[in-house]
Amino acid sequence: MARETREALVNGATADGERRTGDGPRASGAVARLPRQVREELTRRLRRNKGAFRKDDVQVVEPPLLRRAVGASALGNCMEWFDFGVYSYLAATIGKVFFPGASPAAQVISSFATFAAAFVVRPLGGLVFGPLGDRIGRQKVLATTMIMMAVGTFAIGVIPGYATIGIAAPVLLLLARMVQGFSTGGEYGGATTFVAEYSPDRRRGFLSSWLDFGTFVGYALGSALVTVLNLALTDGQMLSWGWRVPFLIAGPLGVIGLYMRLKLEESPAFQQQLDEHEKSLAQESAGSEFKDIIRNHWRPLLICMGLVLLYNVTNYMVTGYLPTYQTETLHRSSGSADLLVLVGMVWIVVLITFLGRLSDRVGRRPLYAVAAAAMIVLAVPAFLLIKAQGTWPPILGVLILSTLLACFAAPSAATLPALFPTAVRYAAMGIGFNIAVAAFGGTTPLVTAALVGATGDDLMPAYYLMLAGVIGLLTVKFLPESAQVPLKGSQPMVGSREERRELITTSKELYAFAQEREKARHG
Repeated sequence: MARETREALVNGATADGERRTGDGPRASGAVARLPRQVREELTRRLRRNKGAFRKDDVQVVEPPLLRRAVGASALGNCMEWFDFGVYSYLAATIGKVFFPGASPAAQVISSFATFAAAFVVRPLGGLVFGPLGDRIGRQKVLATTMIMMAVGTFAIGVIPGYATIGIAAPVLLLLARMVQGFSTGGEYGGATTFVAEYSPDRRRGFLSSWLDFGTFVGYALGSALVTVLNLALTDGQMLSWGWRVPFLIAGPLGVIGLYMRLKLEESPAFQQQLDEHEKSLAQESAGSEFKDIIRNHWRPLLICMGLVLLYNVTNYMVTGYLPTYQTETLHRSSGSADLLVLVGMVWIVVLITFLGRLSDRVGRRPLYAVAAAAMIVLAVPAFLLIKAQGTWPPILGVLILSTLLACFAAPSAATLPALFPTAVRYAAMGIGFNIAVAAFGGTTPLVTAALVGATGDDLMPAYYLMLAGVIGLLTVKFLPESAQVPLKGSQPMVGSREERRELITTSKELYAFAQEREKARHG
């Protein structure tokens, strides 16, 4: 009890904003204002350094370079997920083109099975691209995934239908989807790693949220294009050639995205890692790296998978399954279904960077926890509203789900890379993210469609979301808070030389305070 009292005094705050213990150690206002997790991490680093930070200990990312890195990554992600997302918006039409002999329900399930097949090879893409990203660089791998996705998507647009080449049509469709999935296996983990390693610690949540901003802009553009096509063309025209248009656009978009990614410089954290460990990294095999990740980083790996499950089950429920749910289960027109999902995507685009900034201020854990709890409570009401007649109830239901999705998406690109050190970050993200997406996210449309078909209960999607919310809430309990904390294995990152001077000054005060606290504890 005496120890707890002494700790409370050491960590207590005075009315003038300083921390002190009676006549003992006092912390300046700058130290007192540091979030607890930042103060603890900086204190550990200062003790390891046996002194305050020097100029070379703090990495400055110049604003023009930072803007180019974040902008190009977000734009590249936008293009990539436009390609990947279009498939889900056209699932019902693709089912008719490539599986014409099946019943309508079987066509949808077959189409979603092909959709899910891409997620089966995602972990393989992560296993290949992850170690490469940790060795040859994030930028090179991201350029490769960009062009592979464009090629895979463009190929879907030129594959003849079943009526023309028979069974070869769905086989070629499956191969094209697997190329997409393989490339995507290295995309999100690499893009989040790249942006997180470029972002100043204080604003990592806000800047990283632009990556998922690009994701949902891509989704929204894909949804908007499909909606326009459905409204402008007849069902016969859409079935004959209209569905191919979004896929054929992938070629030019891929060239633009590749150009932008080739213009990027490698992340500062990776450059620093090369300078310090270039030989050991070059000599280490991929197999030994995976063994090291499983053996030494299993806890953050499980946390990563739990958060990815929460985010991506919600993501693919809204973006992948909801359009088909409305057309096949609720028997609404494809135009109105796509328009409703488009409203949700636009709402996410509006919210996501504000929520990213909020996560920098209040922390990642509170945002995840509140949204996961809200998912458990609101999933059924949201789907009841979506099922209701009229215009506004379905819109409100979609906005509820979209708001929850934005809360999961906004902090993810900052939270997940912070779980792992620089040397294994890309590979660990490739394993954790892609296994969770393959097992739970990408299969969400397929499993949910099958559950609705088997039970006849059109609220099964809501129950599925509730289960994801429970798993997410349990995961958050073990999630370390990383808001404003330097990345593991990387130097503290700041956005200007002035911020560097401020951090160095604060580190001197914090180191002195830590020394005095040690004396007080042993006094």
